[in-house]
Amino acid sequence: MSFEILFLVIYFVAMAGIGVWAMKRGKQDAEGFLLGGRSLGPGVTALRLQSSSMSGYMFIGAGSMGYTQGYFSMWYALGDLGGGILNLSVLGRRMRKLSQILGSITSIEYLEHRYPSKWIRLIAAPVALFCMFFYVLAQFIAGGRGLEMVSGVSFPVALAIAIGVIVLYTFLGGYLAVAYTDFVQAIIMVVGMVWILVATLMAVGGFTKGNEAVGEINPNLLTMWGADLGYQGQWGVILGALLVFSIGYMGWPHVVVSHMAMKKPSVARTAGVYSLIFNLLFIPGPYLVGMFALILLPNLANPETAIFEVADAVLPTFAVGIVMAAIMAAIMSTADALLLQAGTIASQDIYARFINRKMNDAQMVWVSRITVLALAIIGYAIAAFDPPAVAAVVIFSTTVLGSAFVPSYICAVWWKKANAVGAISSMIAGTLVSVLWQVSGAPDATGIDPMVTGILASTAAMIIGSLASQKSHPVPEHIGRALDETAKIGPIPKKMLIDQDALLASQAEMAGRHE
Repeated sequence: MSFEILFLVIYFVAMAGIGVWAMKRGKQDAEGFLLGGRSLGPGVTALRLQSSSMSGYMFIGAGSMGYTQGYFSMWYALGDLGGGILNLSVLGRRMRKLSQILGSITSIEYLEHRYPSKWIRLIAAPVALFCMFFYVLAQFIAGGRGLEMVSGVSFPVALAIAIGVIVLYTFLGGYLAVAYTDFVQAIIMVVGMVWILVATLMAVGGFTKGNEAVGEINPNLLTMWGADLGYQGQWGVILGALLVFSIGYMGWPHVVVSHMAMKKPSVARTAGVYSLIFNLLFIPGPYLVGMFALILLPNLANPETAIFEVADAVLPTFAVGIVMAAIMAAIMSTADALLLQAGTIASQDIYARFINRKMNDAQMVWVSRITVLALAIIGYAIAAFDPPAVAAVVIFSTTVLGSAFVPSYICAVWWKKANAVGAISSMIAGTLVSVLWQVSGAPDATGIDPMVTGILASTAAMIIGSLASQKSHPVPEHIGRALDETAKIGPIPKKMLIDQDALLASQAEMAGRHE
């Protein structure tokens, strides 16, 4: 057994061990399984949020983009650098307070509690589930490709191993397992990425000489406009690249749930600092390594393997195992969050809300686990026989999620006039416009990214829908009081907690919350 495989085996066993530990430590009621009992501190919150949003895209798609488009890829990195601190600053503290005041334990249930209407969940849950399935499919493919390269086994076998480990610890420990494995995996990601970046820079003779060598291959790669200058003046595309991983991921349900799981609202401030440090250390690396791979490996058949191949070329054998673990960490930390959130949506936001309203916590946990298993099996079947490109799937699914949900999550805590009509209109408009814009080929014809049109459509729909329906659908009084408290700095008064507030309790009963 090679050192690389041995290291990965140890890594996989460690992740499964955390899942078992979390199962024994955590509460098995709904809040314990889905939010870790709202017990997470700033370090775990920040690294869980960042690692679950980075995904295999950072080692597969980002490397490929750097290899094929050079410094144009840095537009995505620039947007991503401030994404974590922006997310925690805009949503973190307020969403943590409001979700507890309203008694929400899922990020979709939270939207229905804030905008009281069953149509919120009827629309939000299927849209989120659809996008998350394709997002997690991309992680499965990336994981399978990574293991295939390291182990030498066939892609279907490598894919089955990667999916099996992810499902195991997600299945066992719920959110607590996901949070702590993501924390560990984030540290591994940073160590591995810094290591491979330093080794790559040494191999190409330093940053300046590396850029000079890339310029000799194609001077256009040193510009921010792409290999053939095709993006020069295409500010609609560039704006989309900046938005998708900055503002965009304030609309990803599997990411914003991190705010709801914080131990207390004030955790958000410190977590934002940790998030920024992580981003500065990690994010530029994959794009730069992918670009400098042109010097070291000029004839790659598949640019998505650039970082894997560079690691194998420039690192000593023992270090390759660590870097491969970092790559798998990026993939698994996103896949587990997506699977858990998809299971949560299926069990809590669809089954419990509309099919079996008398379902108890134990049944909810099992429905969530069965959903995770079902999605893993379906994902394997698709990925094993006809795997699409990772970068394309990730950008498409995250664009739709951001377009559909960003205004609803932001306005939920910042705009008291935002109501159910506005939120429903926003989710429908954002989803339809971003999808139709993409499939119609409009980005090529207009030079405007689907993220831009999707966000504009959903924001306009939120504003127009809310203002036009203030008389017919006023924001309930108890929501207004909850928002007033959410805006304040400090702990939540006991009188505002849902089990001590008759109006909020009646709303929770109406929305089908299971105590």
